[in-house]
Amino acid sequence: MPIIINIDVMLAKRKMQSKELAEKLGITPVNLSILKTGKAKGMRFDTLEAICRILECQPGDILEYREHP
Repeated sequence: MPIIINIDVMLAKRKMQSKELAEKLGITPVNLSILKTGKAKGMRFDTLEAICRILECQPGDILEYREHP
């Protein structure tokens, strides 16, 4: 998948655990894991907005596009 999800990177920068982010988002840790691993088919903008608010970052800090070679 050419879209890379960098939630783990931002969690590390903010010294926050996945479980804490999931609680603040109001989603299960399993659903957050699906987002983090890129297995999700999509992400709602309100979820992306909440992640950015909680982690104090921009959408570009979370999402990255890489072309396949």
